Amino acid sequence: MLVKRNKGISAAATAVIIILIVVAGVAIYYLYTSSQSQQYSTQPSSTQTSQTSVTTSNKTIGVVFDVGGRGDLSFNDMAYLGATKAAQDFGLQVIGLQSPTQNDYVPNLEKLAGSKNPPVIIIAVGFLLTDAVNKTAREFPNQKFAIIDGFVPGLPNVLNVGFKENEGSAVVGALAAFVADCYSNKGMGQYSVGNVLGIPIPVLYKFEIGYKWGVHWAMNYSKQIGKPIHNITVLYKYTNTFNDPTVGEQTALAQFQQGAVVSYNVAGATGNGIFKAAQEVAQGKTMGPPFGIGVDSDQDWIAPGFILASMEKRVDVGVYVATQLALNGSWNDYMQKHQGSLQLGMKEGGIKMSDVADVQQFLQIAAQAGKTLNATDIMNRIQEMRNKVVQDCGPVYDYANTLANLIKTGQVSVPYVVTTDALNYWRNRLGG
Repeated sequence: MLVKRNKGISAAATAVIIILIVVAGVAIYYLYTSSQSQQYSTQPSSTQTSQTSVTTSNKTIGVVFDVGGRGDLSFNDMAYLGATKAAQDFGLQVIGLQSPTQNDYVPNLEKLAGSKNPPVIIIAVGFLLTDAVNKTAREFPNQKFAIIDGFVPGLPNVLNVGFKENEGSAVVGALAAFVADCYSNKGMGQYSVGNVLGIPIPVLYKFEIGYKWGVHWAMNYSKQIGKPIHNITVLYKYTNTFNDPTVGEQTALAQFQQGAVVSYNVAGATGNGIFKAAQEVAQGKTMGPPFGIGVDSDQDWIAPGFILASMEKRVDVGVYVATQLALNGSWNDYMQKHQGSLQLGMKEGGIKMSDVADVQQFLQIAAQAGKTLNATDIMNRIQEMRNKVVQDCGPVYDYANTLANLIKTGQVSVPYVVTTDALNYWRNRLGG
């Protein structure tokens, strides 16, 4: 049995509806995927973060960061990574503008779009910039924009970049199920996994159902390979906040107390409390169980030894492909054919489960952001944990990657849930 702890709960509310349209088979994806095998350089060709003036050439990529800004080790840094890779490959420069507050979104977008030689594309990082992009794109109809995780419908100069988080959630759900069965058999849990979610909005439905679907896939697959696991229960809770780690910690502790061996972060900074909870339950041990699963960026480094893996949402890929579209002359045709939506999943390299090589790359980004980290120690602890999990539980990472390959090749399809009707249907079907 795992331990308990109680703390007060605070909640912050926000809402966004992201309408996502699934598209497939775009040639530019394959062009990017082939280049993705080369490690990114985190050094930009050129940067500028001045809030008072912008001098650009017609060979630039503009990036307007969310309030998290550079150094967030998440969306903003990943967007910058993609922009610098595109800049290197296509002979461009990067112009990055910080946004200390949400009031800076429109001025920053207007500075770039209104410059003498505007960028080939302006990237808006995050759904909070949706209204600002909607306004600025109408003011500058000849300027190309791309917004990450936002939705600005009906404008031919705005590309809406989204991700198939359901696919990655299924893969880490499968991993969680195998690990939960393993350690529950060792008396460290009760055949369950956890899921700490933020605000109940459509984009999070994809995570919730994808994760549950992956757990069920693991139970079925285990029978096919002659190593059946027990029925795994998914404990999940929407916390109604994305920025309260204390709430995430309390929620994860409650799940661990109920027997969960693993809990999945789908709550941003709130979900980071999972990792603290796992360390607390471990009572001085250097690795789990219990474990957390990271989200969006590669979070394995945050609590090495206590994070099984991360469900990576490769914003850098979205930025790269959007820039490629803006440059190769196919923007108008693509926008018309796909209603302004670019969706990236596992096949396109936009979604993946983290591996040790990803951790190494992300530690470089962390160092660029000014974090003082012992990269060698972190890498060793992560590798040691993975080795111990495989020693205890068998090739569980291979099992999860089997599902990833089935998704990539189209042999299985993970439910894509963004409506309450679909959500209720799959909850009834999968349990919960």
